[in-house]
Amino acid sequence: MQNKTVEKTISWFLFIGVPFTTLFLLVDTVTDPVNVTKLFAAGCVSIGVFSIALVHGLKELWATSKALIIASALFILASISSVINSVAPATQSIYGVFGRQTGFLTYLLLTLVALATTLLRTKKSFDRIIWALLFSGAVNVLYCGWVLAFGDFIHWSNPYGNILGLFGNPDFISAFLGMFIAGTIGYTFTSKLHWIYRGLFILFSLIALVEIKKSHAIQGLVVTGAGLAIVGFYLVRGKTKGNLFTGIYVGLVGIVGAFALGGALQKGPLTSLIYKTSVSLRGQYWAAGLKMGQDHPLTGVGMDGYGDWYRRARSEYAATVLPGPNTITNASHNVVIDIFAYGGYPLLLSYIAILAIGAWAVIRVTLRNRAYDGTFVALAAVWATYELQSIISINQVGLAIWGWVSVGALVAYEYSTRPIQESAEKRKAVKQKELIFSPQLVGGIGVVIGALIAVPPMAADTKWRSGLKAQNVQQVEAALVSSYLAPSDSTRLAQAVLLFENSKLYDQAYKLAQQGITFNPNSFDAWRVMYSISKSTATEKAEALKNMKRLDPFNPDVLKQ
Repeated sequence: MQNKTVEKTISWFLFIGVPFTTLFLLVDTVTDPVNVTKLFAAGCVSIGVFSIALVHGLKELWATSKALIIASALFILASISSVINSVAPATQSIYGVFGRQTGFLTYLLLTLVALATTLLRTKKSFDRIIWALLFSGAVNVLYCGWVLAFGDFIHWSNPYGNILGLFGNPDFISAFLGMFIAGTIGYTFTSKLHWIYRGLFILFSLIALVEIKKSHAIQGLVVTGAGLAIVGFYLVRGKTKGNLFTGIYVGLVGIVGAFALGGALQKGPLTSLIYKTSVSLRGQYWAAGLKMGQDHPLTGVGMDGYGDWYRRARSEYAATVLPGPNTITNASHNVVIDIFAYGGYPLLLSYIAILAIGAWAVIRVTLRNRAYDGTFVALAAVWATYELQSIISINQVGLAIWGWVSVGALVAYEYSTRPIQESAEKRKAVKQKELIFSPQLVGGIGVVIGALIAVPPMAADTKWRSGLKAQNVQQVEAALVSSYLAPSDSTRLAQAVLLFENSKLYDQAYKLAQQGITFNPNSFDAWRVMYSISKSTATEKAEALKNMKRLDPFNPDVLKQ
């Protein structure tokens, strides 16, 4: 058995680090205030806690979580294979595309934090995960409430006109608030919970529900409904004997769910309430992602490579009718399909294995204990609602970290609540004096290493924002020079070409246009700006047009984009 100080340190790192990842953003120093900052925060917390697990808990980790370790190792290996075999630039595959940052590094960090979380053992540690969620949710609820009542004090671009929370997107904040409600209500029914806490939890949940409605994002209501249904199942099961009432409840929930699904598919009486055009759009995005994975079954198109391949993979109907030639996306709006597109069947199957391990942990605890367990129900509800929203939405680091931490926590909870822990009595507890390096020191070093690993996209964006703000040609050009702290990016290069072209700095625009197509010859935007600039020759325009048609074969007129 591991030293208690190790577990306590990991639990405190998670208690502080996971909310930090969800809440941390910068506005005036970067052009992307959300994704590069949350990736940086995730790097700090993930490498920090995994360093502790690696140095002080490796034997315990292997002894108790073999299945998750193996599935995670296969997932990471498949991700590496995708990076190596992808035709996309290495920096794009590693850090992800601008505005998403869901490349190899993100999934590596999420996997590592899930593995470290499996070392939790005590109820206090699991409760800290729930309290971390409650704190993160409360901050977002208060912020969204302030925005609705007085206006937004964060000066960022908001093309949606809806509340954004600290996620920069109404869909993400609605989904997170749905997860928050599910976890909060699940924990509210914990026995011996003080009535003040219970009242506050219900109050914040009601406010969050109103904010979900104000976000105008249907996925938040779907997530909330599913989360409350899960909590209701455990309440009914815990308060009744036999399976009759539980069976009736499951049947009723199943009927409501079937009607809701039918409404989303434009069938049944709930169509007018649930269906949105975005559902049909998602169908086209999903089809394109599935085609990417099927056409590249062993390696996929590269981590976060969906955007470069969308035009080639979409159907003729998608390119001409719905959503049409000018509607472009860099994600399928389904994390499972994104995974399939990124790495083919090896990445998909290893990811599904991780999901199955989480589901198996939930099933085992459920079958083992009929009494209502608020901590377990909250963890299960958060994990299940994250997975639900992940099949209808885009991945985002600040949201995804809860899904991965909760799967690790569920695996740990299942192990720690076994009546007899296999071979636990044979493993002697490690005494504190045997720890040469304290877990706090190891974790601190890990945080520094994680920061160095995850900071390049944020550093590059900071440098780019500074150049734009200064309106200095040399400073903008310097921001585009590739280095460790300034990895190249197709989006920034294309933006810079247009910036210089519009400023009549034609030589600089031409130079960067050439750099853009060399960096990523599969970027449609790189060829589009090469075609549009003044200094490109007739031969270069013809070559650019040829490549635009190659990358967007079903578009009847690529020049209209």
